[in-house]
Amino acid sequence: MQLEIRPDPTEVGRARRWARSRLAGSGIAADEPLAETLILLVSELVTNAVVHTGCPAVLRLSLPGADRGSADESVTVRLEVADASDRAPVPRCADGDATGGRGLALVDGLADRWGWSPEGAGKRIWCELDRCSETRQGAAVAYGGGLASYEGLAFEAV
Repeated sequence: MQLEIRPDPTEVGRARRWARSRLAGSGIAADEPLAETLILLVSELVTNAVVHTGCPAVLRLSLPGADRGSADESVTVRLEVADASDRAPVPRCADGDATGGRGLALVDGLADRWGWSPEGAGKRIWCELDRCSETRQGAAVAYGGGLASYEGLAFEAV
């Protein structure tokens, strides 16, 4: 499933709402740490595409289907953002007072795997989350016990 993204910062909130709506029927509860981490990663990667490329993008999600088993089953969720910019994503070192520049560091810290590849004239940035991952348990705690409070924010990323 995919969502076309316009080069407009308001699209970040729309992308989060769309991703949340896709969780229904996937076997992933909207309030479980995996879902909250996924929404944060959607924010970061879509913000990168919107702010740093000025080009339309495509958000793709690969979620497990409702028929794939119980909530205890090990699953992998894949998130991709493709854009028309050929500039490689470059992690930045942000100092303690900086209000941005930590997006890819968040992706690196929260995703089980991530990377990027050229796609046509642009690129695709992807990340994967495993339900069974131990890091998922700390994600909600690290961000104040829940990411729902961040709904109104457009996270600045690299």
